[in-house]
Amino acid sequence: MATLAWIVVGGLAMSAIAMVGGLTVLLRPATLERLLLPLVALAAGTLLGGAFFHMVPEGSRALSPLAASVWLLAGFTAFLLLEQFLNWHHGHGERRPAPMTYLVLAGDTLHNLLGGLAIASTFMLDPRAGLVAWLAAAAHEVPQELGDFAVLVHGGWTRRRALLWNLASALSFPLGGLVAFAASWHLELSGLVLLGAGNFLYIAASDLIPEIKATSRLPWSLAHFACFAAGLGGMLGLALAVAA
Repeated sequence: MATLAWIVVGGLAMSAIAMVGGLTVLLRPATLERLLLPLVALAAGTLLGGAFFHMVPEGSRALSPLAASVWLLAGFTAFLLLEQFLNWHHGHGERRPAPMTYLVLAGDTLHNLLGGLAIASTFMLDPRAGLVAWLAAAAHEVPQELGDFAVLVHGGWTRRRALLWNLASALSFPLGGLVAFAASWHLELSGLVLLGAGNFLYIAASDLIPEIKATSRLPWSLAHFACFAAGLGGMLGLALAVAA
């Protein structure tokens, strides 16, 4: 039951992060712009560190190297496929009414559902690794939710409506956790952990790192790299502390 409590509390806490979009009300657009990229860089480091230092070692213990590699690449490839589909749907939506705002919510809901499955599976294998994986996912959620909120408001939604729908989308994370717990006797938990690690790797490498590489100003580039390294270092430090 302690594991279930971790899953429920962690899932609800992750959903609460969706409300961070409300902070945009208090910030000037220029201030928000300055904060987003350092947060994105920090999130990229924590996602990569969480995947390599915690989820991959934990998920690989019960599997052969080949099976572990297949699960990891399956997670990476699945999110590439999801993003390709959303991009295709958006492209067609410019000719048929299909607002980008709904696509953002649909993609975020599926991402949260699969994230909840992966994090809950990690908790069931090792609560300490699950907590670290949760922290890495939470670091990614902050800039993502700020960005999603901005997209919804830019698309014509009121701030209240954007917050409520962001929260509704985020509730798919604890739902995924409960599904993983209920089906734990029938699911390959190690595989789901690696599936989640592949998800982390894809988001960091495909979506976040290109964002922080886009700036041409050396001081900002160094600042972003420092945030990225801080994310990696934090995850490595947690791994060493857990192993001690």
